[in-house]
Amino acid sequence: MLVGSGNTIYAIRTDFEDKYYSRRDFNSIKYKDIKMKKFFLLFLALGAVAFAGEADGESMIKAYSVVAAGVGLGLAALGGAIGMGHTAAATIAGTARNPGLGGKLMTTMFIALAMIEAQVIYTLVIALIALYANPFLG
Repeated sequence: MLVGSGNTIYAIRTDFEDKYYSRRDFNSIKYKDIKMKKFFLLFLALGAVAFAGEADGESMIKAYSVVAAGVGLGLAALGGAIGMGHTAAATIAGTARNPGLGGKLMTTMFIALAMIEAQVIYTLVIALIALYANPFLG
């Protein structure tokens, strides 16, 4: 189902059998699906090529731990950056609306930023454990 007015159209998916939409505006959705599948298959193929000469499972676990740590930290940093940006924008907007509350809003913002950054640090700790004290290596 397509909902919208003017130049803005929102897609609400009612059937999960047909993944492509009939409107010309939604050709980019089909292209993004195909592009993501190609990226995932390329990622798997590069992993297979990189570890083709390795016979033991231990080196495979170490190598995939490096990949998982990199991807995990990248996603955590991306999520943290988005959250921090939204927090700072909301604080600036609140201070612009009511300058008298600027100090309280800044204090609350710094507490929120510390909590957001803590999630990224937890991911870093898990990545370091996976790299240096991997529990899957026995």
